[in-house]
Amino acid sequence: MTKVAILGGGPAGLGAAYRLRQDQKAEVVLLERGAGWGGNAGSFQWNGHHLDFGSHRLHPSCDPTVLADIQRLLGEDLLDRPRHGRIRLLGRWVHFPLKPADLLLHLKPSFALGAGLDAMRKVLPRKAVPEEDQTFASVLETSLGPSICRHFYFPYARKIWGHPPEALSAIQARKRVSASSFGKLLGKVLGQVPGLKKKGAGRFFYPRRGFGQISDAYAAAAAESGADLRTGTTVKALHIPDGDAPWRIELDGGGGSDVLEVDHVWSTIPVTAVARMLRPEIPAPVTEACDAISYRGMVLIYIELDQAPFTEFDAHYFPGDDVTVTRMSEPKNYAVREQPEGRTVLCAELPCQVGDPVWSMDDDDLAALLGRDLEASGLPLPHPPVAVTIRRLPQAYPVYLTGYEGPLEQIQDAVDGLPRFVTYGRQGLFAHDNTHHALHMAYCAVECLEGGGFNTERWAEHRVAFQSHVVED
Repeated sequence: MTKVAILGGGPAGLGAAYRLRQDQKAEVVLLERGAGWGGNAGSFQWNGHHLDFGSHRLHPSCDPTVLADIQRLLGEDLLDRPRHGRIRLLGRWVHFPLKPADLLLHLKPSFALGAGLDAMRKVLPRKAVPEEDQTFASVLETSLGPSICRHFYFPYARKIWGHPPEALSAIQARKRVSASSFGKLLGKVLGQVPGLKKKGAGRFFYPRRGFGQISDAYAAAAAESGADLRTGTTVKALHIPDGDAPWRIELDGGGGSDVLEVDHVWSTIPVTAVARMLRPEIPAPVTEACDAISYRGMVLIYIELDQAPFTEFDAHYFPGDDVTVTRMSEPKNYAVREQPEGRTVLCAELPCQVGDPVWSMDDDDLAALLGRDLEASGLPLPHPPVAVTIRRLPQAYPVYLTGYEGPLEQIQDAVDGLPRFVTYGRQGLFAHDNTHHALHMAYCAVECLEGGGFNTERWAEHRVAFQSHVVED
């Protein structure tokens, strides 16, 4: 039987391992560098709490086949929950998802007036920005006007990606901002009105024991079906085969060095990391292209409080420059957990660059920073935290700087030209995607494995479809 090695134990890798074994298409060896499953979409336990690496949800727009598998794997542990968050906009709290009545009651009048005037001005003729000169800033300002952009999207962009909106690619706006026009924004607002709601609007799926339970369930089912799943295993080199020869993968694991031979390699790890692992080494221009591709890191601040709950909301969004963090979630509110009794955890997301002063701050200083942010937001902590823990994600967000497409295309062309090699998923395609997108990609890859060969034409069609993915917040 065909043998496939899968690099990376996040949802994209585990979903493929599960489906390959369920469909009896291949022997599977999955290689994960970390100690557990899920990657950035995983979970961990701390002081009796189930915690995620930031705020995660499974959206109802999930592919039906993928959703059916998750529902079967998790059973009653997959909860159907209402979304109940809020955004701090110009010092006022607005419900998220946006609701018409809440906007009328709580939106700052000057902001509402400005946004309304911007909407009316859209009917007036204006000079179009040439496509080659478009940026994140120009696309959104043309579509939404200055009020929404300058008070919401632009400061949020600076915090998340660490660059001015004018330096970001127009693709960043189209891939990352789902409400990128007044029509789409109005549709989202009206979609919360009873009678106009689409199925699943304002709701999400969430596992009882944290978002990582999805990855854990896929891993357990894949292993039960015969997949060889290895954690704590680092890929040191990928030796490109000649003709029909197998791929040779140099490994470094708990038991020492090893060499694995397989027919196909499927990678969900960063495409830049793959390019640097190839032997013989890739040409210098491709290596230089890897240096032009960047990721934004993130520090996650978890503080435990001796009360529950802290608020009734699942997530708070902070687009303004006056607050350092971008989002804060309260995990117990996602799954309506009662345990541990009388205690809750807040998780704050703080984008930064790996190695910068924020990345290197100690736990107490980060907790103090969060306390100051909450005080400034009108959410002062009633008591000092009883415990603090920190997690750091080196590759939280792909950064689409203007002109990034050229270097990325060089890397992808080099990788796509490899025999019996597939790269996919958020990291593998340097894509802004949700977990359900990554799982759908995995299922599409399995579909393309036919009789030991890979249908590259069908995969190319899927790749075109993947480009239409837009992140759902």
